[in-house]
Amino acid sequence: MAPAFSFMMTYHATRTILIGIAHPVMIHPEGTVMTIYSQFLTRFRALLSLTTVLVTGLAFAHSASAQQDAGEGDEDWVTASMCAAGDRAVDLSQTVSFTYTNAEGNNPRYISAAQAGLTTADLSDLELAWAIAFPATSSMRAAPVIVGSTIFYSATDASRVFALDTDSGCAKWVYNAGTRLRSSMAYGVIDGEGILVFSDQRGMIHSISAETGEQNWTASGQASNNQGMLTGTPVIHEDRIIVPVSGSGVITGGNPNYECCENHGAVTALNVRTGAKIWEYHTMPAAQYTGMESSTGVKQRGPSGAPIWTTPTIDAARAQIYVTTGENTSHPTTGTSDAIIALDLETGEEKWVFQALANDMWNFGCSAGGPNCIILDDTNSVDYDFGGPAILLEAGDRELLVAGQKSGDIWALDPDSGALVWNQRIGEGTALGGNHWGITTDSERAFMTVNDPGGMGQVSRPGLYSFFLGTGEPSWFYEVESDCEGRDGRLRRCEGLYGFSAAPLTIDGAVITAGLDGRLFVFNADSGEVLFEYDTATDFDTVNGVEGYGGSIDSHSIAAGSGMVFVGSGYGSFSQVSGNVLLAFKPAE
Repeated sequence: MAPAFSFMMTYHATRTILIGIAHPVMIHPEGTVMTIYSQFLTRFRALLSLTTVLVTGLAFAHSASAQQDAGEGDEDWVTASMCAAGDRAVDLSQTVSFTYTNAEGNNPRYISAAQAGLTTADLSDLELAWAIAFPATSSMRAAPVIVGSTIFYSATDASRVFALDTDSGCAKWVYNAGTRLRSSMAYGVIDGEGILVFSDQRGMIHSISAETGEQNWTASGQASNNQGMLTGTPVIHEDRIIVPVSGSGVITGGNPNYECCENHGAVTALNVRTGAKIWEYHTMPAAQYTGMESSTGVKQRGPSGAPIWTTPTIDAARAQIYVTTGENTSHPTTGTSDAIIALDLETGEEKWVFQALANDMWNFGCSAGGPNCIILDDTNSVDYDFGGPAILLEAGDRELLVAGQKSGDIWALDPDSGALVWNQRIGEGTALGGNHWGITTDSERAFMTVNDPGGMGQVSRPGLYSFFLGTGEPSWFYEVESDCEGRDGRLRRCEGLYGFSAAPLTIDGAVITAGLDGRLFVFNADSGEVLFEYDTATDFDTVNGVEGYGGSIDSHSIAAGSGMVFVGSGYGSFSQVSGNVLLAFKPAE
C-alpha cells in the first residue's frame, strides 16, 4: 500500500504472465527470475515517485492546516448540514442494508437486490439525488454504514462522523473526534444498543452510539512495543473488536539519516464494551540492529514491515481470522510479508501463512535510490502488498479464500490449510495496483479491478476482470480507456490516471466500480456490458452550502443501500485528483 514505484519486477518462471490472462496453476510462487528495467525507466519512475511523495506531503500539510483553521473558526458549515430539529431521530429498528463487513464477519462486497433495495435494472438508470461537501478535505476514503433511513459516514479529513438522512442528506447528529479519522466504520448491536467503531490517525479506536453519536469509549488499538496506522476497518465479532495495524516504517525509511526500519503489522483484539486489550498478534519480532549499514554509514534495523492495511475476515466455523499483509521495509525479510495469514480467533495464534511473493523489501528510500533501500541478490523491491481483504466464499462443493494483490494476481486458497487452489494474473502490476483496494464476488465469479497507472509499468491493463470461482478460468473483461476530451483541464495526468483502483461492489446482477478520473461505471455481472456511466469530476451544488467538487474515486468510496448508491468523489493522495463530495444516487423517476 505504500505510495511508491519500483525499480525491479519479478516474474514467475513457471507460468505465462504479462500479456493476456495467465492459465491457472497449482504452485507456490517461489521460483523467480529477476528482470531489471531499463536505465531510463528506472530514473523516470524515481523522479515521478519522488514527486508523488512531495505532492502528497504538501497536500497533507495543506489539508491539516485547513482543518486546524476550520476547527478554530466557526462551525457554520456543520450547522448548515443539520436536519430540522424535529427530524433528527435515528431509527435503528430499520433494516441494516450496508456494512463494510457483513454480519458473519466476511468481506464479499456483495449485497442482494433485497438488501440494497436496488435491482440490476435500477442501476442502469440512476440520477443524482443530493450531494454534501466537507471543508478542509482532499480525499473521500471511507465506506459508510447504512441502517434504514440513516447513512453513517466518516468524513475523515474533517474529523467528524455524520448520521445523514438518506433521502435529503441532512445530518441527524455529528460526532467530532477532534483529530483526523482513518478507517471505515463497523456496526454492531451490543446489549441491545447499536454502536459504531472506527479508528483515528493517532491509532485510537472510537466506540460511539449509533442512535445519538455520543462516545462510549476510546482506546488504543496498537500492539505492544509497536506503532502503526489503523487503516483497515475494525471488525466487531461477538464480544470483541478485531483491529488491523499497519505499522511498517515505510515512510521514515525515506529519511537517509533514519536507522531503517522498525515497526510492523499486527492485530489486536479489544473488549467490545470497554476497549480493553484481550490479545495481540505480531507479523514478526521487534526490530533489532542487524549489523548492516547503509551506503552513508547509518546503522540498519530489522525485521520490519508486513503491515496489515486491510480489514480482517472472520471465519466463525473454523474459529479463524484471515488477514493480508504488505512488503517488508528492511532486512531481514520475513515469511509473513505479501501474505495471507490465518489466526486463531480466540487467541490470535498464527495457524498458517501463504506467502505470495518472498523477499519484497521496499521503503520510501527506494523511490529515488536512497541509502536505506538496500538491494540484495534475492531482493524483490516491488511493493506488492495485498491492499484488500481476503473473501471467504462457496465455490461448488468447497469453500475458498480469494484475494487480489497489487502484482495483478488473484489468489484462491484452501481456508483449512492455506494451500493454493488456483491463481490468475493480469498484466505485471504496479505499486498502486494491479489490484489496489480489493475485489468483489457474486455466487459464480470474482471481479478484480486493475489500476495500472500510466508510466508505472511496461504493460498496462487497467480495467475490470472476472473469473469463475470454481476453476479460476477467465470470464469477461473490460479494458478501460482514458477520456480526456474536455476534461483534461480539471483532471491531473488525465492520460495516465483512469484505471479502476477503488474497491468494487456487486449488487444483484451488476458490478459498480469507478476510475481515478472520476467516472462511475455500472457493469452487467454476467456479460460485462456497460449499463451506466457518470462523470463525478465536476462541481456540485450541495445540501449544506459548502463548495463541492469531485475528483478521483479511490479506496472504499462505493456503497449502496436503502434504494440508493453512495459515492465519495475525490482522492488527492498519490498525486491524484482531490475532491470533497459524498454523492447520493437514486433510480431515475
